[in-house]
Amino acid sequence: MKLSEVIAELRTLNEPAPKPARLPTETEVAAVEKRLGIRFQTDYRYFLLHGSDIIYGAVEPAMVTPDAGHLDLVELATEAWEVGVPAELLPFCESDGDYYCLKTNGRVLYWSDEGSINESWPNLATWIQQVWMEEQEEQDEDEEPEEDDDE
Repeated sequence: MKLSEVIAELRTLNEPAPKPARLPTETEVAAVEKRLGIRFQTDYRYFLLHGSDIIYGAVEPAMVTPDAGHLDLVELATEAWEVGVPAELLPFCESDGDYYCLKTNGRVLYWSDEGSINESWPNLATWIQQVWMEEQEEQDEDEEPEEDDDE
């Protein structure tokens, strides 16, 4: 599935928030690229501009808007590189001290705080489907209330 289709599907799952996130401008994306000294991979740039405002479940990819708070990409990446994530990877999502990272070829890697890379996905669209959407759906199913057998 194309990234644009995956983002459209993910957008249908967007959860309401008291202060909804907003999409960044091209200027904001370029400013973060300059601060990090890198050029974002094409799919990641597309995601930032078209889907980074989506809130769904526990997965919280970094953002590049000035009001991103704890999801600020520059802070997240800097912290990840300081704990050992290789500099050639772009950490874009933190998960309990571990990171999902992008390679320059668009492949997504899971980097563990033990320093190992033990999972990967061929592209951002696949990662969004399998990690963000499917894992959240599985968690939602696991949390459904069970029927009470106290009769």
